[in-house]
Amino acid sequence: MDDNGRLKHVLGSALLVARERSGLTQAEVASQVGIASAVYGRIERGQMLPSLPTLCRLCVTLKASSDVLLGLDAAEREAISSEPILDAPPELQRLAALVRTLSPAALRTLTAVVAAVSR
Repeated sequence: MDDNGRLKHVLGSALLVARERSGLTQAEVASQVGIASAVYGRIERGQMLPSLPTLCRLCVTLKASSDVLLGLDAAEREAISSEPILDAPPELQRLAALVRTLSPAALRTLTAVVAAVSR
């Protein structure tokens, strides 16, 4: 199984567990996330990957972290968060290091600010 296939399977399995833990049906999750029930079913069965915005809404709806849903363990998270941004100016590297330390709420706020500034 290639990396993409593995990720689909891991994500689908984690979504199933999180959904059952929350006591929701596939249709309820899909409705709350804003996608078709059939699409959510395909994601949960490991047949497709959601878009990043959809993944974010799934995390919120199922009260599950993206690390859990993506199957990242502590060692993998540490390796990813310590990777330098290659060929980036020092200012961007410092900003990236600071962003990695933000809470989810602070990260959402920063994202909204950056989106507003970039308009």
